[in-house]
Amino acid sequence: MEAIMFAIIAYFGWGSGVFAETIAARRIKPLSFAVWGFAASLILTGWYIPFAWKDLFAYTVPLLALNIALGAGGMLFGIISYYEALQIENRALVGTIASSFPIVTVLLSVLLFGERITGMQLLAIGLVFSGIFISTVEPEALGRRKAFLTRGVALAFLTMMVWGTWYALIKILVVRVGWFWPNYLSFLTFPVIFLVMRRRHERLEPLTSRGFFVPFLISTVLVRIAEFAYNFGISHGAVAVVAPIAGANPTLFILLAFLFLKDPLGKRQIIGILLTIAGIAALSAVSI
Repeated sequence: MEAIMFAIIAYFGWGSGVFAETIAARRIKPLSFAVWGFAASLILTGWYIPFAWKDLFAYTVPLLALNIALGAGGMLFGIISYYEALQIENRALVGTIASSFPIVTVLLSVLLFGERITGMQLLAIGLVFSGIFISTVEPEALGRRKAFLTRGVALAFLTMMVWGTWYALIKILVVRVGWFWPNYLSFLTFPVIFLVMRRRHERLEPLTSRGFFVPFLISTVLVRIAEFAYNFGISHGAVAVVAPIAGANPTLFILLAFLFLKDPLGKRQIIGILLTIAGIAALSAVSI
């Protein structure tokens, strides 16, 4: 029951946090957003260090190396690709695709950790992939044998794969060192972004850029709460149960986007998004 409760907290944190991110992401460049997001996360969550200090000594060299690799690849790279997608593509579409990461997470948890998956879960996964295909693939482009994925949609898919892998493999760390350190040490990888910025000849934009600060702060707090709730949930239950429940957050995100954002959606995209949300919700229901 604890695992489900924290999965629900993650659901609300991610759903509302991702909505705030979609607002902030268009007011500052992706790399600057990522730098400020990681720096703020270190500050906002650092208060818990004294309470988790003893868990730090559970790290071995291989575990620490895995944490750094997952942090740089899974968290850092995934967030950058996500922010870039939000800047150039329909925000509701990007949010739905990226938030479908539990599909990857569940499949990897079955393959790597031997967690069981039922026939109903498989059907729900198929529904999600059908929705993603309908909402993102242009039949006309297929007929012309041209590229049918925009750069923004491709980045959203990449984010889904990267996040799905991250939230599956983090189980290895959480069961050994607790729910706090895997994320916190991953935040420390953010100086890598400065190397990328230097290569692109970008400067760090200030927090005061174009009304960025308020939605940025709200999104950072909510997403961090969701991440730690997720970690705590999988430390008390199966990834295949926690991930789909937490990952059903597009239902909340789409509702907020419909109420407050003006991004247009075509009929095919609406149908695809609804199928995706229905699949994630069904996966959550059959996983309880």
